Amino acid sequence: MISTASVSIFTATSVAAAPLETWDAVAACESSGDWSAVSPSGYRGGLQFSQSTWQEFGGTQYAPTADKATKEQQITIAEKVLQDQGPGAWPVCSVKAGLTGSTATAPSEEEAPMSASTQTAAPGIVQWTQVPFATYKVQPGDTWNSIAMKFHIDGGVQQLKDSNRAFLGDGVDAPPVGIRLSVGAVDIDTAPRAASEQPVTSQKEAEVAPSEESKATAPLDQTQVTTSYRLSGSMWSSGYHTGVDFAAPNGTPVKAISSGEVIRAGSGGAYGNEVIIRHADGRYSQYAHLSQIAVQEGQEVAGGFQIGLSGSTGNSSGPHLHFEIRTTPDYGSDIDPTAYLGGLGLTI
Repeated sequence: MISTASVSIFTATSVAAAPLETWDAVAACESSGDWSAVSPSGYRGGLQFSQSTWQEFGGTQYAPTADKATKEQQITIAEKVLQDQGPGAWPVCSVKAGLTGSTATAPSEEEAPMSASTQTAAPGIVQWTQVPFATYKVQPGDTWNSIAMKFHIDGGVQQLKDSNRAFLGDGVDAPPVGIRLSVGAVDIDTAPRAASEQPVTSQKEAEVAPSEESKATAPLDQTQVTTSYRLSGSMWSSGYHTGVDFAAPNGTPVKAISSGEVIRAGSGGAYGNEVIIRHADGRYSQYAHLSQIAVQEGQEVAGGFQIGLSGSTGNSSGPHLHFEIRTTPDYGSDIDPTAYLGGLGLTI
């Protein structure tokens, strides 16, 4: 997501344009490749511009908001953002998509922090090989601990708080939703970690996570089943329905059933836009045919956290939520979702 609050590391006078396929990869990460996307937090377009960034870099010459502009117009503005802010404007997705900034005129000594990680390609030219600093916009449900784990911050929660003490002060129990935190060097490993590998440095830090993370909740506020589990029929490639369909008008909030890590967030082929969450018990929940996705791969979510909006993407006859429980992330490992939710104390 792009915000004018992102830390600008290089003030470059010229930057080579990123390849089209790289921008496609950034968009796939930010918005599942939907160039008309509008996120629940207000970011717009395939590359998820904030409105202030869209205006500042001249986007309104094309359209009032980024989601109304063409893909080509959004990329034109993104190139300007890249030149001014560097890849850190997309702190997670730039790394995953390989958006490294190409080449830029080297900044003066006063402009470049001593800790910036660069490689000199030629006199006066700097090639970005990593994003030296980045920011992260706090989302609903985020905790100090979940953010520290997400970015694998050395020093954990205490380091994260220390890095942001200048503008937050002391004694902030939870990071305020909507602000941008400095998360340091983005030399991150975006692969999901096992729970045993998560960096919790003390019991005090472990207690930062809210008790709500263990809460179980239904994926929708109203759970009217329209197609039951294992209903047989030739319309399904497996010969039966591998999940449960819930009635859900387009745009209905969809929630994580319990705490876990998002391991997929994007296009799922026939499933359309899907989110898959790995839970502590080793099971995986799938939420399919979404109109919008509000989480990213690698994100830790609590039970009840809104992960997207229902829709009718993929092979779908109309707006609804397709919900599965699996023993692996992959198709064909389904188990009875109604029984599973019952085990969590939820009656569907």
